Amino acid sequence: MKIALDAMGGDFGPPNLVAGAVMALREYRHINKLFLVGDSAQIEAELKKHGCNDDRIEITHATQVVDMSDRAWSAVRRKKDSSVSRAVDLVKRGQADAIVTAGHTGAAVAASTIKLRTLPGIDRPGIAAVLPTETNVFVLIDAGANIDARPEHLLQYAFMGSVYSRHVLHYKNPTVGLVSLGDEDVKGTELTKEVFKMLKPSSLNFVGNIEGRHLFEDPVEVVVCDGFVGNVILKTCESIAVAMFQWLKHELMRTAMRKAGGFLARNAIGTIKDKTNYEEYGGSPLLGVNGICIIAHGASTPLATKNALRVAAESIEQQVNPHIVEEIRRYNETTASLEPALR
Repeated sequence: MKIALDAMGGDFGPPNLVAGAVMALREYRHINKLFLVGDSAQIEAELKKHGCNDDRIEITHATQVVDMSDRAWSAVRRKKDSSVSRAVDLVKRGQADAIVTAGHTGAAVAASTIKLRTLPGIDRPGIAAVLPTETNVFVLIDAGANIDARPEHLLQYAFMGSVYSRHVLHYKNPTVGLVSLGDEDVKGTELTKEVFKMLKPSSLNFVGNIEGRHLFEDPVEVVVCDGFVGNVILKTCESIAVAMFQWLKHELMRTAMRKAGGFLARNAIGTIKDKTNYEEYGGSPLLGVNGICIIAHGASTPLATKNALRVAAESIEQQVNPHIVEEIRRYNETTASLEPALR
């Protein structure tokens, strides 16, 4: 498999991203080719630091970088030689199977949508973030790609999230919940009410509306919402996870007794910290584009970058996109066959 890494994206650029790439190549022998896209001099300098001369690496020079202040769609059109655009071009030409970027999320979505187009039957792509609970992990889709979603978009997200949950996370029949203000189907916005009507008769394992408290108290495997709500949920969860461990550390340091208790519980605390650590999850797939795009955290460390490349490899191995196309095709055929009877 061949993966293109935007080596200039994110908060820290080549130092963290190239280090993560080296880690991935040393651990994942099934990555046959890794394109490092960006300023060749900087990339070569970082590879030299790590003593890496792996012949699976190919540097693709790019002279521009999309800044966080750039507007997504205009940046793709104006900065045609940006590292993210050049990486997507490699996928478009079939030279790479996937792109991984920790850069400007909007630019990654825009470049992938413009250059790769969407899969047959998919109108808008959605970001599928994986979040942990005590008993499982769930797919949150959309986590920020499309804030002006229509009902059919959320229906498609539900199918795409279910495919990812089934084939990559290995849940046999993933449960699907729609984020709303209450359990009852009459509650919510006009958008969620319409989506509920579309999800209920579908072949998905739809359990109905779920409130925010259900995400962790009574978790499902696929959580469906528009990109605005999803991004707020994602950022809030990330913030709470960091804050909780800061509070815990502060309280444990108050007395000698608490310090001793913290020492005894250090393994349990470490396990939970690892479970909530974004670095372990690597990146979120942009589902629905005609190629594989993994969007990593802007503050990606080398470990997070390594795991983002792992997520890309898993999506390639499990043939996520062909499964999405097949699921959407079946749904459309079933819906079309039922239309005459409903008239």
